[in-house]
Amino acid sequence: MKPVIVMASDHAGFRMKEFVKQQLEDAGYTVEDYGTHSEESVDTAPYAFRVGEEVAAHPEEKKGILICGTGLGMSIAANKVKGVRAPLVHDLFSAKMTVEHNHANVLCMGARVIAPNMAWEITKVWLAAKPLCGGKYERRVQQITDYDNKRG
Repeated sequence: MKPVIVMASDHAGFRMKEFVKQQLEDAGYTVEDYGTHSEESVDTAPYAFRVGEEVAAHPEEKKGILICGTGLGMSIAANKVKGVRAPLVHDLFSAKMTVEHNHANVLCMGARVIAPNMAWEITKVWLAAKPLCGGKYERRVQQITDYDNKRG
């Protein structure tokens, strides 16, 4: 079963979000769009927090995608949400590895760094990747989770 994709962007990522959203819908995904809904300037963090909170509240059903100008602001803000692992990804190898090795649940990309078609290719690889379970990968992800739980 395909996860529900929760998306958001700031003004700089708006057009890329709309493109990736359309591709996801065409591929049969259900997309929840948390904004922004124009290129009017907005702050990044509230959008990252909202997507992160939704993904963290529904870890088995939902994955998130965040897009801003560089992807950096979204990644930094989303990673403040307990239970979120939100890497900045701009290449296909990292898209796969961040899921396999780190069990990433929110994908962050930069609209001023990569082209929309590359964002779609990254998204497809990221969604197709499966977390490696057991052994060192499970231990490493558990260390992150334990620290997350320790800080409340």
